[in-house]
Amino acid sequence: MNLALIVAAGKGIRMGNERGKQFLPLLDKPVLAHTLIAFQGARSIDAVIVVTTGENFKQCRLAIKKYGITKSVNVVKGGDERQDSVYNGLIAAKELAGVDVVAVHDGARALVGPGLIDSIVAGVEGSDGAVAGIPAKDTIKLVEDGYIVETLDREKTWQIQTPQAFYFDVLLHAHEKARAARFFGTDDSVLVERAGGKIKVVLGSEENIKITTPVDLTIAEAILSKRQLSNQ
Repeated sequence: MNLALIVAAGKGIRMGNERGKQFLPLLDKPVLAHTLIAFQGARSIDAVIVVTTGENFKQCRLAIKKYGITKSVNVVKGGDERQDSVYNGLIAAKELAGVDVVAVHDGARALVGPGLIDSIVAGVEGSDGAVAGIPAKDTIKLVEDGYIVETLDREKTWQIQTPQAFYFDVLLHAHEKARAARFFGTDDSVLVERAGGKIKVVLGSEENIKITTPVDLTIAEAILSKRQLSNQ
């Protein structure tokens, strides 16, 4: 069984919304609803766990029911940091029988498509995991204390997105190893890298943006509006 673990426990501080950016309206639906609908349409995903704050349990369940999510969905409580929330989701996944691959996705990346999800899950075969990414367009520099330390080779730099899919046992082990060392990474792939895992990069989408600021929400609305016009 392949499981999606959707992280939707963010506080929405940069969005200026205490309720959480995942419940802000994006055209005709909450941000999280768009994400859930994408995973509903992904053929590679059999079940879903949504990790959110305790006060948002009711809203999550209402979205699941209102927008026709028929796959099995569990809602579990998140932690203080994103990494804690993913770990809580993994512990909940241990209660499910036969989880093979787990695809971790930020609930605020509402423009992800079923096809990309399926590509990431398929990419796990022959490796320990697979992540979505796009080649960097800008020159990337390492900076310390306001000064450039090194200019990286742009041909070798990628901007990494979610979904990120891994064999369940590999990801759980990587999280447990990080927790024991009190190591916090910016995504799940860095934890698997740290544990010696081999991770494949699969071409993502420039439209697969993470909605973090009001500007991001405006861009997402424009992209979705264009998609709707194209489907008419």
